[in-house]
Amino acid sequence: MAKSKVFKSGNSSAVRLPASFGAVPGTLVEVREEQGRWIVEALPPEPSKIDISGFAGSMPWLKPLSDDDRLFEERELDWEGKHRPRG
Repeated sequence: MAKSKVFKSGNSSAVRLPASFGAVPGTLVEVREEQGRWIVEALPPEPSKIDISGFAGSMPWLKPLSDDDRLFEERELDWEGKHRPRG
């Protein structure tokens, strides 16, 4: 068991975790009090999001589809498999 002292950090109280705990700086944690005990648990990492904002500027020929371009003609589908592509 490791010991640590509560100290003042701005308007909050803080506790340093010993390096042996393996806490990675920047990890989000949940802190709660249960029956007089303080419980600190690491939260699972949030799924990363892909930023696609740079793609549009790098491909100026791409334009949003107009409503007319979104229309398509209905066609009969071959569910029997008579005309399968070769490959």
